[in-house]
Amino acid sequence: MDLDILYEDNHLIAVNKRVSDLVQGDKTGDISLDQRIKSYLKRKYNKPGEVFLGVVHRIDRPVSGVVLFARTSKALSRLNKIFKERQLTKLYWAILQEEPPVEKDTLDHYILRNPRINKSFAYDYEKEGTKKALLSYKLKGKSNRYYFVEIELHTGRHHQIRAQMAKIACPIRGDLKYGSKRSNPDGGIDLHARKLELIHPVKKEKLTIIAPPPGGVLWKEFLILEEN
Repeated sequence: MDLDILYEDNHLIAVNKRVSDLVQGDKTGDISLDQRIKSYLKRKYNKPGEVFLGVVHRIDRPVSGVVLFARTSKALSRLNKIFKERQLTKLYWAILQEEPPVEKDTLDHYILRNPRINKSFAYDYEKEGTKKALLSYKLKGKSNRYYFVEIELHTGRHHQIRAQMAKIACPIRGDLKYGSKRSNPDGGIDLHARKLELIHPVKKEKLTIIAPPPGGVLWKEFLILEEN
């Protein structure tokens, strides 16, 4: 099934989503990640009938990285509570076109989603229809032309990281929708859900799931920076 499985037990399964993978089915009709995981589980465990798989959260189609699913209804209800109450850490890696104004900062904006064009806009002030959006970023290093940042996401708004980084004039490499100068060859953007850290909803043990970034020279440079 060409799945990069990062973690699996009787309650949860986490995979490293590829660029262009759709987490859950939509109007495109494309085969989604949850469908592929269900097929994998059905075959691996020889399960009769429909396989249960709960979608806990999503990341955008052009984004790669950790996606966590629930294998039981008990795990799903507990995970939903964990995500709703933000009892977890979500770290992303991003490659930016422009240097951030300061090396580390917390961005505090109000996000307004426009469903018609599937895009969100970040504002410095609250207005009708907006939702509070918080993230923290830290500059990890740079290449000849690009800047590597680690982002901790404190809220989970539509296109939040993309909109907030664009707001400070630092669009993510490849993200034409939010101001990048050019697209990436694979159609993705250089935003990667690097790590999820939480207390396991059933075992009550600390669980840390880390996703290796996609291939490519820039991501390899980012990894080297992290390891050093």
